Amino acid sequence: MDIHTIRPLRFFHFILVAFAPGLMPHASGTAAETPPNIVFVLADDLGYADVRCYGAPDARTPNIDRLSHEGIKFTNCYAVAPQCTPSRTAFLTGRYPQRVGGLECAIGTGNVGRYDDAIELAQRGELGLPPEMAVLAPALNSAGYSNAIFGKWHLGYEPKFHPLDQGFEEFTGFLGGNVAYFRHHELSDLDVYLRGRQPVDREGYMTDLITEDSVDFLNRHGDNDDRPFFLFVSHAAPHFPFQGPKDRDPEPTAETWTEGTRDGYLAMLESLDDSVGQLLKTLEENGQAGNTIFVFASDHGAMPPGLNTPWRDYKSTLFEGGIRVPCLVRWPGVLEAGKVSTQVATLMDVTHSFLNAAGVDVPDGKPLDGIDILDHVRHRRSDIPRQLGWRYRRGDLTWRAFRDGNHKLIVRHEGDEAERWLFDLGNDPTETTNLASRRPDLRDRLEKQLKDWERSTAPIR
Repeated sequence: MDIHTIRPLRFFHFILVAFAPGLMPHASGTAAETPPNIVFVLADDLGYADVRCYGAPDARTPNIDRLSHEGIKFTNCYAVAPQCTPSRTAFLTGRYPQRVGGLECAIGTGNVGRYDDAIELAQRGELGLPPEMAVLAPALNSAGYSNAIFGKWHLGYEPKFHPLDQGFEEFTGFLGGNVAYFRHHELSDLDVYLRGRQPVDREGYMTDLITEDSVDFLNRHGDNDDRPFFLFVSHAAPHFPFQGPKDRDPEPTAETWTEGTRDGYLAMLESLDDSVGQLLKTLEENGQAGNTIFVFASDHGAMPPGLNTPWRDYKSTLFEGGIRVPCLVRWPGVLEAGKVSTQVATLMDVTHSFLNAAGVDVPDGKPLDGIDILDHVRHRRSDIPRQLGWRYRRGDLTWRAFRDGNHKLIVRHEGDEAERWLFDLGNDPTETTNLASRRPDLRDRLEKQLKDWERSTAPIR
């Protein structure tokens, strides 16, 4: 380890101790005597207001809404990136994606790097999440969990980045960022839809196939396996191409791949909701529901025709609409049902919570950047202020942001041009009033904190 690696980790340790008291890299006592099963359902590009319990005016999502009645609804939860690859990196590592290097933007179709560091890694065949940097699945697997992922991967096309080498025992899904829902191909010549390591040819709508595989996994564990399990249901929906279950024809082309209507999008949402219903029903029929943590979330905000209401803007920005996500957690007998949490949270917090619930120590040398958010709400603790950083890069465009308590700074650089926004989210949650010129002292302090955060999360490869 060189000095450039040591210093960021020491800085992170300082931030950890100073600003997150009680956060230690070992189990916090949340774990039950019988380790809980874990089901994590991640929607792709789902907007904050695309489900009814978060304000959708038109979507019928009774099964997802049921989770808000039977568990905790988080209204202040963030993805740590406004695109797929970095958000998923953060969840599976429990750490900011900046630490990995090259994954601050979604990997392009066909294994394309989209900014300088990512381009250089792609040229060397190194663009993806290295297995040695994965945390969640390997740690659970080492503790006796049976792990499976069905659906989207998007963490590297190269065989060295395969999920079966990252703590998962089963995988059926697609390697890239998006596939046609019926033909299961992307806009490249690569075989991306795999069962295990081999290409697979199947008939059916992708949401249904992901659900079918997930239900089969639950049934097999209900019948034949006493081990706890971690099931990562990584849906394609409602990411483009915008195809509902009845939209087999015409097949999307390069010209129509991102075109969609709200009505078609609603059909995708309702199919996604039906998937959640099937998973919940299977858990109940198998007697697994009572000892299963069930989480539903989105990897970041939506693009049109999705809805991020009332938050500003869309995917690929660091305004609230790009990073504020729905997050619902049901844990029978542990989390009080029907409660709403306004605690600022991130999907990295879910990672830490899963490890603590399972009684699993954090691997040496891999400190987590989140807190145990489920332990926090379980004990009805008061909301605490958080410090969170973001950076998203694509081409010569860089978005950077830092939130400290209710204050949030956003900086957008493109070429030689820079824009800055400063918001007080406590009084202006929809980010309508830019305070950057009115509060230069606060703006400058947050910019310094942002730079410190960037230094603390320098890549370690």
